[in-house]
Amino acid sequence: MVPRYTRPVMAAIWSPTNRYRIWFEIEALACEAMAEYGTVPKEAAKVVREKGDAAMAAFSDADLARIDEIEAETRHDVIAFLTWLAEKVGPESRFVHLGMTSSDVLDTCLAVQLVQATDLLLKDLDGVLDALKTRAFEHKHTLTIGRSHGIHAEPTSFGLKLAGHYAEFARNKERLETARAEIATCAISGAVGTYAHLDPRVESYVAERLGLKPETVSTQVIPRDRHAAYFCALAVIASGIERLAIEVRHLQRSEVREAEEFFHKGQKGSSAMPHKRNPVLTENLTGLARLVRAAVIPALEDVALWHERDISHSSVERNICPDATIGLDFALVRLSGMISKMLVYPDRMAANIESLGGVVHSGEVLLALAKAGLSREDAYRIVQRNAMETWTKLGTPECKTFRENLDADPEISGRISPDVLDAAMDSRQHLKALDTQYEKIFGETGPRQ
Repeated sequence: MVPRYTRPVMAAIWSPTNRYRIWFEIEALACEAMAEYGTVPKEAAKVVREKGDAAMAAFSDADLARIDEIEAETRHDVIAFLTWLAEKVGPESRFVHLGMTSSDVLDTCLAVQLVQATDLLLKDLDGVLDALKTRAFEHKHTLTIGRSHGIHAEPTSFGLKLAGHYAEFARNKERLETARAEIATCAISGAVGTYAHLDPRVESYVAERLGLKPETVSTQVIPRDRHAAYFCALAVIASGIERLAIEVRHLQRSEVREAEEFFHKGQKGSSAMPHKRNPVLTENLTGLARLVRAAVIPALEDVALWHERDISHSSVERNICPDATIGLDFALVRLSGMISKMLVYPDRMAANIESLGGVVHSGEVLLALAKAGLSREDAYRIVQRNAMETWTKLGTPECKTFRENLDADPEISGRISPDVLDAAMDSRQHLKALDTQYEKIFGETGPRQ
């Protein structure tokens, strides 16, 4: 991922230095386990740990360059690291990597990095949830128009709209926690997963100390269905980000202007048009969501490796693992900030509810006529006729409001009273279930209005 969309805290997880620190920890733990179970001299394991820890504590750009230099000759990254480690540890290095294969190190390291990245993403999700909850309660009783097919439908609560996104991100957090558990596996099982030169207890020893669990069945690699499920979870989160971003983008349109991104002092929207206030953050989030989702197909295609493994997944994962997690981390943090600072215009929302002359209350009038004894078909015909009379003349001198048309229609005035029509045209009736809905979503209702 380019630096523009990278937070240092996530980039550090995917840095070569962090990767090599994890590689050493895996090798040192495996060596200690072998010493515990009698395969390696305990004094040798102690030397590996002490000298290796010292080398990793002093790890510098010079060490990175040395490993790169070795890899340029060996054309093998793990061998290059082991050669560098041998230079630091000395003769006892012959007990490092005993009976292991490169993928034991690579796949277990990847699991650790994905767990580290996921823990950061879970923290990011908490930030989004906190921001959404705060704004949802702030605007619990703020009336706005609900839209279906992009067209005015019936009034709703702006807070409830945000609460719906909260519920989605709460589900996304559960999905990510499940994906974290599935990806957190360790394989120290040798060349084709048979433990031919390893005690299986070594794997359990390493796994426990890394916060992982032993892989159920590894070949030379950890099965990639785990990784595919992980990236699918990231993609669903990205789609949730995009859904909220698109909502804000639509609400910021000039003719709607019910909410908009915060516009900072000194910010510019256009080099040619000084008046512009564009939804640049949410447009950016829409684009980042596409990038995160783009990891899904390659991850799914990595599942079908040849026999006990091939290396076709390697080049894919070197790209999608850092890029998808870095991109999602940036997007989630940007999203929570956007939500917290979002400008909301209740007066504009109220004006938009009435901008179609009151026809958005047609459903309530339909029900009132049905309760008064009309068939649904006749009631629908009468209400639609009056609504269309208003709709088709909006913006013209001849236009009358929906209520004016209803009052003048003898098929209505003879059946339902003005008080009943008043109640039918009251937007507040759409808020009557809010306490029940908020209790279901948040486990609390908040202050009553």
